[in-house]
Amino acid sequence: MKLEKLQFHLLALAVVAVWGVTFVCTKVLIQAGMHPVAIFFARFLLAYAGIWVYIFLSKGDRRLWYGWKEEAVFLLLGVTGGSLYFLTENLALAYTQATNVAFLVCSAPLFTAIFTLIYKRFGTKRFADGLEDIRLGWPLAGGTALALTGMAMLVFEGSQLRMSPKGDLLAVAAALCWAVYSLYMGQMTREYGPVTATRKVFFYGLLTILPFLGGYGGSFSPAILGQWTVAGILLFLGLVASLLCFILWNLAMDKLGNVTSTNYVYLNPIFTLLTAMAFLGERMTPLAVVGCAAILGGVIWAGEKPGQS
Repeated sequence: MKLEKLQFHLLALAVVAVWGVTFVCTKVLIQAGMHPVAIFFARFLLAYAGIWVYIFLSKGDRRLWYGWKEEAVFLLLGVTGGSLYFLTENLALAYTQATNVAFLVCSAPLFTAIFTLIYKRFGTKRFADGLEDIRLGWPLAGGTALALTGMAMLVFEGSQLRMSPKGDLLAVAAALCWAVYSLYMGQMTREYGPVTATRKVFFYGLLTILPFLGGYGGSFSPAILGQWTVAGILLFLGLVASLLCFILWNLAMDKLGNVTSTNYVYLNPIFTLLTAMAFLGERMTPLAVVGCAAILGGVIWAGEKPGQS
């Protein structure tokens, strides 16, 4: 691994570590009475307000409109990386086991690699040229298989696999959303910078979640926002996990490539498990340790190039 890219690998790892913590944070907020859709709206609203504060302080780009074609791409990113991704992932939990959802959603790196191979061949030149140059080979195939095996060990441990077509398809849809987001976000970050590109994602994520807010997220008492635990978690989710992490993730994806960076998503459940151990009293079994090792090894292996020693 080249030294100049090591910092971006560490950056991607740090972001995924924070995102792993958010599952536990979200669970705490749900137990406090907030609906997942309301949590998403609050996160993105805080992040959107925060990014505008940063733009004004740094005298950054304040344009609201970049042309129909550009706005259409930003809309797609706001939906696939925000509102639709969130809705499909969380609605899946209502119809199938949480373990099924965790496994299927974390198949996003696999779909990202497949979509990238197809788009490099058949997609528009503007975005195809900005995608990572990957090739089928043992590193990608073997690393993906090893990481998925580790995922299965981790999330299905102690659970009996039960298929639920509606819920499982929603979870797959969430993984497909993130894969589509990974196709376009790197190029938009390269052209407009991570702050501007992320600002537009927040805006369209908020805009497209509004129709669902009344039906799914409007049934909680605003009084719970006065609880310091709830307020603190929301600030963390909005300003750190959303604002800071989205900017850093988009930057890492631009520098590392959309496939290499997305492979770090496989590590998400490891950090969720570690957080649950620390704050919820959950325990790590020997099988979970083996699963974590397999995921880590798979991510490293999949990041190698064919023929690379």
